[in-house]
Amino acid sequence: MAYNSFKEDEQSSERSKSETLLRLFSYLFKYKFKIAVVLLLMGYVVVVSLINPLIIETAIDKYIAGKNFKGLFWLLSVTLAVNLLVVVAIKLRMLIMAEMCNKILLTIRQELYTHIQTLDFKFFDSRPSGKILSRIMGDINSLKDVLSNSVTTLIPDFITVVAVVVIMFIENWKLAIAALLTTPIMAVFMVIIEVKGHPRWQTFRKKSSNLNAFIHEDMAGMGVVKGFTAEEETRETFDELTDEHMEAFKNAIKISDWFSSVIDISWGLGCICLYFVGIVILGIDKGSVGILVAFGTYSNMFWHPILNLSNFYNQIITNIAGAERIFEILDTEPEITDEKNVVEMKEINGKVSFDHVTFCYEDGESPVLDNLSFEVKPGETIALVGTTGAGKTTIVNLISRFYDVQKGKVMIDDVDVKSVSIESLRRQMGIMTQDNFLFTGTIRDNIRYGRLDATDEEIENAAKAVRAHEFIEKLKDGYETELSERGGSLSVGQKQLIAFARTMVSMPKILILDEATSSIDTKTEKMVQEGIEHLLEGRTSFVIAHRLSTIKKADRIFVVGDGGIIEQGSPAELMERKGAYYNLYQASLQ
Repeated sequence: MAYNSFKEDEQSSERSKSETLLRLFSYLFKYKFKIAVVLLLMGYVVVVSLINPLIIETAIDKYIAGKNFKGLFWLLSVTLAVNLLVVVAIKLRMLIMAEMCNKILLTIRQELYTHIQTLDFKFFDSRPSGKILSRIMGDINSLKDVLSNSVTTLIPDFITVVAVVVIMFIENWKLAIAALLTTPIMAVFMVIIEVKGHPRWQTFRKKSSNLNAFIHEDMAGMGVVKGFTAEEETRETFDELTDEHMEAFKNAIKISDWFSSVIDISWGLGCICLYFVGIVILGIDKGSVGILVAFGTYSNMFWHPILNLSNFYNQIITNIAGAERIFEILDTEPEITDEKNVVEMKEINGKVSFDHVTFCYEDGESPVLDNLSFEVKPGETIALVGTTGAGKTTIVNLISRFYDVQKGKVMIDDVDVKSVSIESLRRQMGIMTQDNFLFTGTIRDNIRYGRLDATDEEIENAAKAVRAHEFIEKLKDGYETELSERGGSLSVGQKQLIAFARTMVSMPKILILDEATSSIDTKTEKMVQEGIEHLLEGRTSFVIAHRLSTIKKADRIFVVGDGGIIEQGSPAELMERKGAYYNLYQASLQ
């Protein structure tokens, strides 16, 4: 299976920018009332802004020229009051938009996180968790300004630009043409910048993802780094990735920085054209000073929103790559899903059957399991042994339906696992691996994770059954002991015992132990073996173990290899045959 490590850029599918933006903005439509309030506030601000130049024109040409200072005073007083309300409207608009955008980001983050949890193992097997984390956090955070400015910048500034153009042409079409003469030049440059800039921002997002993936992996493996004094090597890798990240940003920002420069140049040339036409060509004597001042103000009112719109356009180019990456995950369909007309899995008795099962992880690869058939009776304990990569874990993953077979059937109680809901199937199964993850929280909370409605008494009984109760009681806070991330304050053996208790409290009908005792020392193993036997009692169990001494009490042993089961029988029978199992056992003693 191809794995996208932190050394490789993620492959992104081409998406329509317009569709991506419409999909992003669709989250705004859920807040129609608040958007309407914001638009009313912005409408008031725009109207006042459009009226202000006309007030200036009137003040100069009518009141100052006519020396009507009383009228001028009242005009200025009303203007001041109206503009103070503009400040209040802007502040209120900012408050509403900030609250709304934060809620939208929360919604998108929840949708993304919920969807990721529905995806199957193949998705997680193909990329580092740090790259997934970068989409949940960094990519989503990058959308805040785009969402906010889509309402506070795009709509009011577009209306302002259109209104200013209309007013200018009504006032004097010749001056209007002069003021807007450089607009087509600006538009051409904007398109060129967008075409060049978007791919660079996509690259920047990928480099950010690579860096996040490395940091996450390095922090998780810090014990190994320190144990092998590899700090210098990891620092060099970190420096290399940060350099790539920085270069990608510099390459992207070099293009994006041209936005404001193009606007400033076009703005300046537009003003030159305006005053050249107004003063030199038309002549100052043919128009009033007020209209020329008003046109200068309207010119600024035209170019300032254009600058805001260009910055917003720049934000879209910069951050749409983040939206594309988010929607790419949201559009990833899980391969393992409930089929149509599935039913709830009834209470499992424990019979497990493989009927001519063929499975491979990737199309075109050699099958890991090839035409495999076997039957396990309810309550039977099956040990799976064999060399690394033989297919032991694959068998138990198919029973849990973490993957689907290409051919044949996997059945529990003669029911195809595809015909029942995934939730009702896995709810009745208990799965333990050698890397049992413990969450931040109390020991009691971690055990209760096996069954969220378990009582305190059931939790403690489960811990007693697997011999975890004794060491838990010796801790300062007992079951209320707070665990750090991954249970770092406990020994490996203690973490395994808590994981056993968590599985025990779930009361599974089918139990899977995948190398569950490989990390436990011999002394701890002896202590926990009795607990494991209690855990196995009365339920169908599959035990994968390299330590062959731990499976002596298994009902049957399957020796897995060459795409199937090459040998099976009780431990005593297989030792007597002196076949594949006997050779594995003898090798384990050396």
